[in-house]
Amino acid sequence: MRMLVVSAGSIGGLFGGRLAQAGRDVTFLVRPGRAEQLRKNGLQIVSPLGDTTMQPRLIASKDIHDAFDVVFLSVKAYSLDSAISDLSPAIGDRTMILPVLNGMQHMDTLAARFGVGPLIGGVCKAATMLDGQGRIVQLTKLQELAYGEMDGSRSQRITSLHEFMQGAAFDARLSQTITLEMWQKWTLLATLGGVTCLMRGNTGEIEAAEGGAKFLTDFLNEVVSVVEASGVALGKDFLEATTQTLLLPGTPTTSSLYRDLQEGNRVEADQILGDLLRRGTKARLRTPLLSAAYTHLCVYKNRSNARA
Repeated sequence: MRMLVVSAGSIGGLFGGRLAQAGRDVTFLVRPGRAEQLRKNGLQIVSPLGDTTMQPRLIASKDIHDAFDVVFLSVKAYSLDSAISDLSPAIGDRTMILPVLNGMQHMDTLAARFGVGPLIGGVCKAATMLDGQGRIVQLTKLQELAYGEMDGSRSQRITSLHEFMQGAAFDARLSQTITLEMWQKWTLLATLGGVTCLMRGNTGEIEAAEGGAKFLTDFLNEVVSVVEASGVALGKDFLEATTQTLLLPGTPTTSSLYRDLQEGNRVEADQILGDLLRRGTKARLRTPLLSAAYTHLCVYKNRSNARA
């Protein structure tokens, strides 16, 4: 099986790098600047599980002449349109597209371009960042990748993909409820992203503040109301575990959205919060906290765009 990893950023570089280390046939589709950096310094992973450096196989879009078996799509959501243009030559009749972007909007975008047939559901869990040297910094030991057919079936192609993922030094899991897991991850990310960006602190700091616990649970309830209005039952166990995570005293939990905000980077505000807000508005729900968090990030985006 041949895999094309679109982007060698903190997620694509981590999982693609682990697979390449395990001897899998992995090629990275990257932009010229990142390609030059990787050729010079290698793909570097700094991790509590041990640091590693490798020389990845790289390719440019114009040099793709054959279809790949699977395309692992790990770009930021705001880069999806340009990524689709770049990866299109890699898509054949039997190619699987495994996106691990945040939210659910990307699935509609990909289906509109390639149809629903190639799409595989995916959820990755890893706290990572790209540092100033272009190294992938893994902040915790967590590195889990779940994947599955959107309808929950156990097809021959998903079984082959599962075999490809095994033994690559990360937790690889075949899920028959991947669609639900994608919504659950979005629920958690939107809540964590919204509360930490709006309050400019981690959940432990928010919980310890006057009114903080109520704010955390109220924000979660708004997000859940939108998801449930979209026809998704998140499950009692998930909701209880998520509430416990948010209210755990002293925890330094943040979100990728908050870390990007702190670093002055572009943020996935539209895909993580904006899309939820639009769904809530369509369902005629009142979501004042979600709206405030999205507006807050729009101010940041507009200010950043004005400086660019």
